[in-house]
Amino acid sequence: MALIVQKYGGTSVGSVERIQNVARRVKRWRDQGDQVVVVVSAMSGETDRLIGLAKAIQNPPNPRELDVIMATGEQVTIGLLAMALDSIGCPARSYTGGQVQVLTDSAHNKARIREIEGANIRADLDAGHVVVVAGFQGVDEHGNITTLGRGGSDTSAVAVAAALSADECQIYTDVDGVYTTDPRVEPRARKLDRITFEEMLEMASLGSKVLQIRSVEFAGKYKVPLRVLSSLEEGEGTLISLEEDAVEQAVISGIAFARDEAKLTILGVPDQPGVAYKILGPIADANIEVDMIIQNIAADEATTDFTFTVHRNDYQRALAILKDTAQAMAARQVTGDDRIAKISIVGVGMRSHAGIASKMFAALAKEGINIRMISTSEIKISVVVDEKYLELAVRALHAAFDLDKAA
Repeated sequence: MALIVQKYGGTSVGSVERIQNVARRVKRWRDQGDQVVVVVSAMSGETDRLIGLAKAIQNPPNPRELDVIMATGEQVTIGLLAMALDSIGCPARSYTGGQVQVLTDSAHNKARIREIEGANIRADLDAGHVVVVAGFQGVDEHGNITTLGRGGSDTSAVAVAAALSADECQIYTDVDGVYTTDPRVEPRARKLDRITFEEMLEMASLGSKVLQIRSVEFAGKYKVPLRVLSSLEEGEGTLISLEEDAVEQAVISGIAFARDEAKLTILGVPDQPGVAYKILGPIADANIEVDMIIQNIAADEATTDFTFTVHRNDYQRALAILKDTAQAMAARQVTGDDRIAKISIVGVGMRSHAGIASKMFAALAKEGINIRMISTSEIKISVVVDEKYLELAVRALHAAFDLDKAA
């Protein structure tokens, strides 16, 4: 008998029919003799509707009261799903975050989980019930309702699985697993049977939207095996596990990309200690996240050129700040480009294989694609290219590393 935690997102519980479909799926697992805890999101569109109501009264809404309002979305879903399970002969109990005792900090709208009290859930499981838990929400030490921010239900599910020492945490979505790259860009993309936490973290941070990065971090930290599956069709999905659980790693597991990047360069900055802080400090103060950074020494060895990337939405603000900085530092020029894309190859196999970077660069050169920036880590190589070459580059790399072929 296994203890399984299943999470269903807003699309999976978006209508009465879909909630009944989830109930039948959950019952099949329970009928096999497994104990099942189900974590659910609000029905699709419901959270946005509730935020709209709040903003119609007060804009911006009071964060504490907004949490009170938003938490009702999941409360509706848990009640409906518990009733759907009861109606097909599967006894169920629903719990809000507060009833479970999902204890969080007091950062309303973006709280972080501190502790989960699993005694209530265990008692109900032992009594033969399916337990249905509201994702995305908890309570702080003062009893205030809190919500966990975007992707919070994934994090709730993983946290509950960790607290109960579950055998597996299954995340049901509208896709049937993790792919080598986005199938909309490369039709020959292949679904992966398994991937490591490290690889999934890199993929999530680089723009792969299958799982929220916080939930992957949580699962890796507490060693909770994660599985991504489709709620709309049957299949094994993709298992995300520890590296040592994998028998033989492929060199490259996947290709992630981000279209929404912009590049800024400040030329002819005096080459002296603290120059990076003088450039990036004001950017950070404006709450703009910087991604890739390159610093070059100019030919005169007295000045340096400094290039970094930001999200495209922050481009104009960052450009204005950088122009002010350039004036203060007597830099020669500021240039920018908001038509770039970042492409990354990811794989733990890089640790034990040489020549990956040169193979990547050769594949891009063969297609006449110029690399504007390069960044590397232990299991990732990222390049910046002109946006118009993004899809061609992804397809070229997918073919070069034989990602369409099963390992």
